[in-house]
Amino acid sequence: MGNQPICPDCNAFLSDNLTCQDHFHQLLFWENEVLAYGEVHHLTVLCYHLQHPSLYSPEGLQYARKLLADFLVRGLSPAEVRRQEKDQVDSGKRQIKITSRPGSHGAYPILVHWTMTIGNVVAAGKDNYLASVRAWADSILHALAELPPPQ
Repeated sequence: MGNQPICPDCNAFLSDNLTCQDHFHQLLFWENEVLAYGEVHHLTVLCYHLQHPSLYSPEGLQYARKLLADFLVRGLSPAEVRRQEKDQVDSGKRQIKITSRPGSHGAYPILVHWTMTIGNVVAAGKDNYLASVRAWADSILHALAELPPPQ
């Protein structure tokens, strides 16, 4: 791919001068445009952040990995997670910082080889949004399963 720019966080090739953040905003726009797409909003946000771990604190990244498994493996809905973990997800009560801070950024112990990125979801188009986001989430779950378990 020569001189094609690469996302410094997820290592995806960037094209057309669009960043992963640009793609994220495109997905949020589609969700706003087609309200039924909100059905996978929790996965969209989680997947974007899991592939860009520096947006999380180390503790936030660990929690996000657990949350993906809650949704995909345990089959929990966002409402069920909020109900079961209300003190952990309530920003006024939780004991950990979710987002990164200066000097405290999430990172994986080894390079993750993503088989699907946010750019693939955008490239699949708006009409395939729900299936693409679900496939993206599954691909992330499988990629993260190759890593050492969170501490």
